[in-house]
Amino acid sequence: HTPGAVGTHLCCGARGAVGGSVPCIRAPQSWCCRPETRTHNLRVRTDIISTVEFNSTGELLATGDKGGRVVVFQREQESKNQPHRRGEYNVYSTFQSHEPEFDYLKSLEIEEKINKIRWLPQQNAAYFLLSTNDKTVKLWKISERDKRPEGYNLTDEEGRIRDPTTITTLRVPVLRPMDLMVEATPRRIFSNAHTYHINSISVNSDYETYMSTDDLRINLWNLEITNQSFNIVDIKPANLEELTEVITAAEFHPNQCNTFVYSSSKGSIRLCDMRTSALCDNHSKLFEEPEDPSNRSFFSEIISSISDVKFSHSGRYLMTRDYLTVKVWDINMESKPLETYQVHDYLRSKLCSLYENDCIFDKFECVWNGTDSVLMTGSYNNFFRMFDRNTKRDVTLEASRENSKPRAILKPRKVCVGGKRRKDEISVDSLDFSKKILHTAWHPNENIIAVAATNNLYIFQDKVN
Repeated sequence: HTPGAVGTHLCCGARGAVGGSVPCIRAPQSWCCRPETRTHNLRVRTDIISTVEFNSTGELLATGDKGGRVVVFQREQESKNQPHRRGEYNVYSTFQSHEPEFDYLKSLEIEEKINKIRWLPQQNAAYFLLSTNDKTVKLWKISERDKRPEGYNLTDEEGRIRDPTTITTLRVPVLRPMDLMVEATPRRIFSNAHTYHINSISVNSDYETYMSTDDLRINLWNLEITNQSFNIVDIKPANLEELTEVITAAEFHPNQCNTFVYSSSKGSIRLCDMRTSALCDNHSKLFEEPEDPSNRSFFSEIISSISDVKFSHSGRYLMTRDYLTVKVWDINMESKPLETYQVHDYLRSKLCSLYENDCIFDKFECVWNGTDSVLMTGSYNNFFRMFDRNTKRDVTLEASRENSKPRAILKPRKVCVGGKRRKDEISVDSLDFSKKILHTAWHPNENIIAVAATNNLYIFQDKVN
């Protein structure tokens, strides 16, 4: 939406309120629900999951919600006595990351909703993650404590200060065992650097810096410095009336610390090199697919807006998600995408009604599997899609309580468009557009996926024989 304006979308002028190696997956793939199928008991709107992210080892899984809370799940160690409970994920820590705020200078409410979570590589026994709402990024430390100090000289066991006249001997404090406690503490708060809403954060491969992105600017931060950031992209025109596009997502290259990419609401992707200049307004490469004039419609610009961009783990490819498709780009070929996958092309005839109920502005994310051979993204009716790049096969699966009994095999779903509907198909007119999967995550090394379906988190794994 247009920053500072009411009633118009920034991208299109449309109406709206502002405010180890992994085996190749062959679709249709047998996926089964993890026995612990995680379901937040959510009753209110603030508990809707807004982001999902595995850490670099896959041992931890973090979710953020609209209420500003972060829930971290930890994978249990494998048990010889219960082999079927192979590496289940259980709640490890829950903490309030952001609180609602009010900007008195702009008379603007700042939501507590967690927009993105990004893990930092583990350097010691503690874990670190970045979480952000619309305005403020925070660095959190998650650590364990199983010992407590006892035997202080100046305080008693309750923490009260002792009368110095009663102290006659010197004691050496000792550490006593205690029940394991997981603590989450904010170590850095990065604020006051964004005029518009932050839509993405990305940790650099140097592990010293990260970038935060809003509608019009990208800022580069040092993880140790909170009062200073460097603006590396600024697309704001001198006159906001001349604004034609906004930044929708950005990400650093997985192993080249000088390279990053950002996408726009006009369907273009720009690759930038920070070695070229300090301000990367002039891109190094522009990835953009020419529009087919025969397919031009009122909704063309809206559905071409890119909602997510991800580098492959190898750094060779880019994956982008727009409203109807997922595209894979070779970073050495700017003229056209290498591969295009239709996510829900059956909705092309429904764009008018999707515009009326604002669903056409939904921002779906996309993820790679650990070997960059399979893509995953969400859809409506709690469906999510997988595309195998090697076999060119795809599958539609559903995340719902009815179909996700522990260790049950997920059955592929099919959507019927007109004509006679088969028994196992669902009509496009029967799809529930209030049930949507916007956020997904894939374990970095194994075929384990996390799917956020509104206010439920489902964890699925490849079928174990």
